[in-house]
Amino acid sequence: MDKWNLNLIYPTEEAFEEDLKKAASLMGRYAALKGHLKEEEGFKSYLDLSRETELLFNRLYMFAAHRSDLNKKDVKNAEAEAKVEHLLYELNSAASYAEPEILEGGKDFVDAFFKKYPEYKEFDFAYEKLFRGQKYVLDEKSEKLLSYYAALAEEGGNLYSNLAVADYTPSKAKLEDGSEVSVTQSSWVSLVSKAKSAKDRQTIFEALYKHFDQNKNTYGEIYSTALKAQVASVKARGYDSVLQSHLYGNAIPEKVYRTLIEAAHEGASELHRYYEMRRKYLGLEKHRSYDRFLELADSDKKYTYEEAKDMFFASLNNMPTDFKEKAHEVLKEGYVDVYPSDGKRTGAYSSGGANIHPFILLNFEGTLDDCFTVAHESGHSIHTLYSMESQPLMKSSYTIFVAEIASTFNEHNLLDYLLEKGTLSKQEQIKLLQKEIDEICGTFFRQTLFAEYELLMAEKAEKGEPINYDVCSKTMVDLYKLYYGIDITEEVYKPLVWAYIPHLFYTPFYVYQYATSFTASMLLYSRVKKKEAGAIDDYIGLLKSGGSDYPVEEVKAAGVDLTDKASYEAVTSRMKELLDRLETLLQA
Repeated sequence: MDKWNLNLIYPTEEAFEEDLKKAASLMGRYAALKGHLKEEEGFKSYLDLSRETELLFNRLYMFAAHRSDLNKKDVKNAEAEAKVEHLLYELNSAASYAEPEILEGGKDFVDAFFKKYPEYKEFDFAYEKLFRGQKYVLDEKSEKLLSYYAALAEEGGNLYSNLAVADYTPSKAKLEDGSEVSVTQSSWVSLVSKAKSAKDRQTIFEALYKHFDQNKNTYGEIYSTALKAQVASVKARGYDSVLQSHLYGNAIPEKVYRTLIEAAHEGASELHRYYEMRRKYLGLEKHRSYDRFLELADSDKKYTYEEAKDMFFASLNNMPTDFKEKAHEVLKEGYVDVYPSDGKRTGAYSSGGANIHPFILLNFEGTLDDCFTVAHESGHSIHTLYSMESQPLMKSSYTIFVAEIASTFNEHNLLDYLLEKGTLSKQEQIKLLQKEIDEICGTFFRQTLFAEYELLMAEKAEKGEPINYDVCSKTMVDLYKLYYGIDITEEVYKPLVWAYIPHLFYTPFYVYQYATSFTASMLLYSRVKKKEAGAIDDYIGLLKSGGSDYPVEEVKAAGVDLTDKASYEAVTSRMKELLDRLETLLQA
């Protein structure tokens, strides 16, 4: 079976509706505890209720959101997801008194409580973070008022989803040979990589991006709305900046963000070198941004989903038995939705936690990249299983900052497995070297570019500068010159690439963590590959740590210091090494 079996979450629609009623009933229970959180029994009841809420809403949301993601055009599914979101907003409003009241009770009371009742110790780190951020928590009346606007603050992402997915209609592209292809956000990369001429690649690219051009004013206003919501929150809570507001909760030093950008700037010459190497080898007059999907080695090879799984499993031969067992577990039938379909959310992800087995969404079309995506998303799910197994409920949810480590670790491992089989032809070696170099380009440099874009745009919004599609596009033009050494104004629609990136709308200040996680995973994988003493234990220990500590500290405990510029330089050094090897093969 290649479809999700969401009955594994709720066996019937009636069971889902029953839990919706339970969720609605929580409001009164939260209200009844108001004024009692500075008392042991009242605080105990509040923590019990918090645990119950976490379990209930995670199940409700996973079911509703997953069902909606299978068909974004199904209004009924969207309504069910909206019901859950509305209940969550209502619940947050009903419980808005809690944090101010607990803070008023003081840290000494909370610390003494956890010492006296060790069965509640799973909450201690959450309250350590609460007291750390105490100065950004408002009084009860203000917190309640802000809770009323929570839904509006998320509206930018909702509007983007409706415009980019639900209202998106695939375009037709007429190629030079007279044939016509349907261009979607799932298919365009494959179509471009197979296109026989520069003109066809341009036609396919423009067929996809003309949607963003036709709606550029709306996308600009949606992004402006999302930025205004962040700036409003910063001002209301008293943060110094939008950047600080996104990093402070997990104690991520701003130095991590800014050092990452500095390292990418210094290493960008290798990215320029790669693009020029590609341009010459491919015989291109200009290397356009969409030409990055052209293969340097000819191969029309397609893989089945079963072959992708088999390759991934084979790559794990040197991993511990428990790790291999988990790899098989996360790809069991019913937990993976494999192929693209009309209305299905694009891209890929893994989700799970709070005692629910992780589910993986793919849009598998048989490319080598799709095979690596199987390994990537499996890494997330394996991480989730380790975390749920090793941590109590309230410490099992790991942060985004460490989330991409397990996924990219699996990709490094799969790539080396394929390169080291010893049976690869020259063309296959070139293809896999390109794969790893492209991974560095896409995960380290490209995501850092978007991270810098977010920082620049947030700083403009903080100053009250107007945000519109033209400002967004001009910022991207400057960054593409800096990072890639190319002028995207020569490509029709390409300056609108910001509108193509959903994370900028759904999860602001998320994408830099792809680059930091990639850096960490590369260094951790290198240690494991060299069979350094304790390396595998350090890595598995990181997966098991869940959300039990601040993420920078979790990574540091595994042996990687992300405040140290040398960590990022290791990535750019690795790229230079790979480019030297690729250049030798291309010239042979």
